[in-house]
This record gives sequence, structure tokens and C-alpha cells, in this order.
Amino acid sequence: MGCLEALKPEVILSQTTFKEAREYIRKNVREYHEVEPGYRIFDVHIIGVPPLYVGVEGEHLIFPYTKPCHGTFVVKVAGGEEIARLRARRK
Repeated sequence: MGCLEALKPEVILSQTTFKEAREYIRKNVREYHEVEPGYRIFDVHIIGVPPLYVGVEGEHLIFPYTKPCHGTFVVKVAGGEEIARLRARRK
């Protein structure tokens, strides 16, 4: 598993639930995609209770991240080539 800290995330929500994270992305991010648990962004795997959403905001990705013993967070990271890979899934 990759290290989220290496992506220099901006924490949008902390100590949240899977449901709250999902609702935040659904209500606040215009473009979002449903992904399966285990979906990989760079080398970071997303875990949680489906449906899981990954949002695209400009050149950034917004997604829920669960850190064992610390809880679930909604984070924002630079998306790079991962945005194109995410968008290509729906074709």
C-alpha cells in the first residue's frame, strides 16, 4: 500500500464516516465517479462501504481515505494522469 502523505493531501474532512464522506463528495463536487472498494489512486487503495465516490475538481482528486486507527478522511490531492484513468473507466 502506498503512503498518502507522499501525495501531500489537503484534508477537507477528518474523523468522518463513510456515509458522510460519500455525501460530501456527492453534494460538493460537480464531477464524481463511483469506484469499487480497493480502487487504486497512485499507490493508495481506497477502502470503505460502497458506493465510494472519487471527485474531480480541476486538476485535483477528492476521495475518502481510511487510515487504520485514525478514521476516515476526505482528502484532496493533485490528480495528474489519474484523472484521465478515472474518466476512462466509464467508457
